[in-house]
Amino acid sequence: MDGAAELATWEQRLLAAEFLDCRPVWYSSNYVYLARLCAGDEVFAAIYKPRRGETPLWDFPEGTLYRREVAAYRLARLLGWELIPPTVVREGPAGIGSLQLYIDHDPEAHYFVQRERPELWPQLQRLCLFDAIANNADRKGGHCLLDAEGHVWGIDNGLCFNEQYKLRTVIWDWAGEPIPEPLLEDVAALLDALQRRPAADAALRDLISPHELEMVRSRARQLLHRGTFPVPGQARHYPWPLI
Repeated sequence: MDGAAELATWEQRLLAAEFLDCRPVWYSSNYVYLARLCAGDEVFAAIYKPRRGETPLWDFPEGTLYRREVAAYRLARLLGWELIPPTVVREGPAGIGSLQLYIDHDPEAHYFVQRERPELWPQLQRLCLFDAIANNADRKGGHCLLDAEGHVWGIDNGLCFNEQYKLRTVIWDWAGEPIPEPLLEDVAALLDALQRRPAADAALRDLISPHELEMVRSRARQLLHRGTFPVPGQARHYPWPLI
């Protein structure tokens, strides 16, 4: 995938495509389906997560995880980081939910393999900062996919944007180190867009609560103020299982 234009094209395909097949992914805690879709002459795969299949959680509002999946994609787009596969809200065979382009990948090349390759570090550092801004409570190693072109994608982003600090991730390799200036510039541009561009604000406002959106701004400001990668907090800061 190359650039914002292609991401936008995939969004339209996901919204317009016809469901041909939908099979459950059995190892998921929620109802998740591997779907086969058709848009014009193109057949492709996607991950479909219907709202009605979400397991209620005590610390996230019920029925909101699918919207958080889409909000994560839109946040990455606002940052200018191609980190999250194209994801949209749409109706499917089991009702309203999120639909995300399936990324073909090697399941054995998870984060703990990727971090041994220095050429991937810039992408992993972006994902680290993204999770800090989104307050990702579940960044497992297996949620970092590596495609055949060496591109890292972050998936399973439903446990993001909580108002309370929830960051749980396996990406602590750069904890406390200075954030490269280009990444700080991207975070500053995000904050400026959310404050000055109504369209940027609206991209998230229809998916998460006003207070959750304000906390996105707050976490971005904190990163800019500190200028360093996040460090583990006092609460549990690793997800389980790790992969």
